[in-house]
Amino acid sequence: MSIKEKLTAAKTRMSAFAKTSPDLFDGFMLVSKTATRSGTFTTAQKELIATTLSVAKGCDDCILYHVDAARRHGADEAALIEVLEVAVEMGGGPAVMYAGKALEAFRALDRVP
Repeated sequence: MSIKEKLTAAKTRMSAFAKTSPDLFDGFMLVSKTATRSGTFTTAQKELIATTLSVAKGCDDCILYHVDAARRHGADEAALIEVLEVAVEMGGGPAVMYAGKALEAFRALDRVP
């Protein structure tokens, strides 16, 4: 399965859950929109922070979602690598593996038209 297909599948699962619990999801989306709104940090920077946390927590779907969002908001590969270094510092060996997944996703999504 391609990275794009994996991202689509993750979004489909999230959407299915949202339909079963719309009030909870509406609240979560408000939190998400508030957390990623541009301020001192840009939205791209905030999505890179979310990517770092996703890598340190080991959440494959979260990595795809936030790498895609960071990329769409203008983050470049150099910035991603810098935050992945922080993720590895905080997450150790397992974060190295998830950091590789994040980099792979960024590169694959960068090639998608």
